[in-house]
Amino acid sequence: MITTANVSNVASNIVATIGETPLIRLDKLFPDSHASFYGKLEAANPSGSLKDRTSIFIVKKALEEGRINRGDTVIESSSGNMALGLAQACIHYGLKLIVVIDPNLNAHTEKLLKTYGARLEYVKTPAKKGGFLAARLNRVQELLQAIPNSFWTNQYGNPNNPLAHHKTIDEIMRDLGGAVDYLFVSTSTCGTLMGYADYIKEHNLGTKVIAVDALGSVLFGGKAAPRLIPGHGAGVQSQFVDTDKFEGHVKVSDLDCIEGCWSLLKKEGILCGGSTGGVIAAIDRYIKYIPNSSNCVFLLADRGERYLDTIYNPDWVLSNFPESEPMLKTSIGW
Repeated sequence: MITTANVSNVASNIVATIGETPLIRLDKLFPDSHASFYGKLEAANPSGSLKDRTSIFIVKKALEEGRINRGDTVIESSSGNMALGLAQACIHYGLKLIVVIDPNLNAHTEKLLKTYGARLEYVKTPAKKGGFLAARLNRVQELLQAIPNSFWTNQYGNPNNPLAHHKTIDEIMRDLGGAVDYLFVSTSTCGTLMGYADYIKEHNLGTKVIAVDALGSVLFGGKAAPRLIPGHGAGVQSQFVDTDKFEGHVKVSDLDCIEGCWSLLKKEGILCGGSTGGVIAAIDRYIKYIPNSSNCVFLLADRGERYLDTIYNPDWVLSNFPESEPMLKTSIGW
């Protein structure tokens, strides 16, 4: 009888395939730069994003600590990727899942969540302070009070969120022999950002970490404003951020994210989501400060198929961003 124990390269289950994603050299993205750029293909995780790592790590730790048991209900607020990671993890571990979402969730991700069997709770009105995120978190608290044997994974404050990403940065450092000069990281909960920053500080590495935030986000100051591209930025302050541990931050607009996504697709043939596009736009803005021969890494954070009706739909882009017409003509010949 053949078992996974005596056959190499056979995963024991779907969650065993999370992590060890490839690092891709991206020579065409910034052709005029003398630095080297690499993308960590987190979209290759089984549910399609870096949040697979966060989800499985938090759920597994909660089970090990006896905070949840098989048959219990996991509750989380999410703009999409964390929810999909949790949906997969909950099936694997025999847990129920309720996800609190808002109108910014794209239709494709909503269909995926329903297919996974997650129960969706809709928040339709933003809170006066903190916007849709604050409204979602308020609904999470109501559900925790109403549902017995429920557990909030709390990606916004659970210390296992940043800890989950120590493995990711360890993979990056291993694959590049520790020679990483710049690491650009999109922010929302800031768990990924601080996981990397903590690891770099603990190991006394010289890597400079640059956070990438959305215009209209309050993570690094500024006034909250409506945003259309989900997956980065936040309407409330992060519980994880320690600005002493990273170099600085760059803010990008929704249209910057869209332009970055199209640039990645047309130059490298890689279809990714909005937060990745935002990072590409941020690098383009920051590139004048990067010395020649530097190694720069960023995450290809999630799959772009979820954004075919928005970011990759020229009619949607033009309808929401009329100023995008020159970009659409230049980038895609629209």
